[in-house]
Amino acid sequence: MSLKSRLGKGENLYGLFLLSLSPEIAEIAALSGYDFIIVDLEHGAGGIREALNCIRAIEAAGCSSVVRVPDISQAWAKKALDLGAGGIMFPMVENGRSASDAVSFCRYRPDGVRGCAYTVVRDSKFGFDQAYLANYVDDLLVMCQIESEEGVKNVDEIVAVDGMDCVMMGPRDLSASLGLLHDPSNPKVKSAMRTAETAVLASDPVNGGAYLAGMASAHDTSKDLWSRGYHIVLGSADVSLFKKAAVDDVKANKKAAVVGVEGV
Repeated sequence: MSLKSRLGKGENLYGLFLLSLSPEIAEIAALSGYDFIIVDLEHGAGGIREALNCIRAIEAAGCSSVVRVPDISQAWAKKALDLGAGGIMFPMVENGRSASDAVSFCRYRPDGVRGCAYTVVRDSKFGFDQAYLANYVDDLLVMCQIESEEGVKNVDEIVAVDGMDCVMMGPRDLSASLGLLHDPSNPKVKSAMRTAETAVLASDPVNGGAYLAGMASAHDTSKDLWSRGYHIVLGSADVSLFKKAAVDDVKANKKAAVVGVEGV
């Protein structure tokens, strides 16, 4: 079942950002129980080929994938969509025009400007999926990130764009745009977040509105986000999880080694 279908049935989804673009880490994460994994081409070091290998690993493990592209670009959207992920995420969407452009990059003419190679790309199972053209719009989750003061200001027109399925809040970039890069828990940031959240939650995603997604943090936990009505929560990134596990391992075992030496 597609991510969009699951959301339409009222499910809440929990995901992970994949920055390493490692197929092995992608597969482990998928087997761990995440509902979806975002293959990150904005901040991850890999490219299209690496993304493809990760998507294959994620799908083989029975999980869904989303690709975050580096910017609102027809070229990047074309490449990402042809890989066959279940969703696409566009960063730094600041107004309705940007959101409309993003949606148009995801649809074939006359409804958009996506290049027509559906007979040979993985998205259509290389042409084997005979129902592809009838279903591709319903199967694809289009996510737009609001992560600036300008985006919050124009949230209503962003949410109103037909075909824009989900707003993903970006609290770190939002805090930076407010001049509070090192203070994401500042009341001014929280106020901007609540403004955007309220607008998104007031819309009806089943009838043209948008679902609300966000990234949990130490000062705004997944429990906090769920309690405010978020439909999708991203808990962490693979790099962050490995960093914590590695630091914990070193601290625990180096301490144990020192104690052993002192006890001799």
